[in-house]
Amino acid sequence: MKHTRLLLTTLASLALSAFAQDAGVATIELKPDSKNPLGYDKTELSVKAGQKVKLTLNNTGSIAPQPHNFLLLKPGKLDAVGAQANAMLADPQGMAKNYIPEAAKADIVVNTKLVQPNQSETIEFTAPAEAGDYPFMCTFPGHWMLMRGVMHVTN
Repeated sequence: MKHTRLLLTTLASLALSAFAQDAGVATIELKPDSKNPLGYDKTELSVKAGQKVKLTLNNTGSIAPQPHNFLLLKPGKLDAVGAQANAMLADPQGMAKNYIPEAAKADIVVNTKLVQPNQSETIEFTAPAEAGDYPFMCTFPGHWMLMRGVMHVTN
């Protein structure tokens, strides 16, 4: 009986520990907006600084199916990376590069690859340690002007 109680207590402790870890993960799903296929369905996201994030770009349900990606950028870098994304339209290797500008790598916190219609990709990362407003965007040609938002990182 004593061993059974100890075993049950240990199992309960492990289960609570696993639940506490899962509760600390911000789970986010983004997809094309049902009314505006060149926009995300969410334009504002909120996470805690240093929090684990599990983000799924679910490219389904659009009235105008086309590829999309997700790039989380350093604060203040939206326009610069957007201009570099526009320039990739002339790059014959743009699709192979997932329309992610090489020159912008230092400004990208995390990104998905280019996700084709009716597919999804999940990325897991740790939110930036520094609080602030981190822009996010899709860099498929012409999309970034509308398909963008802000991830608010708070303490």
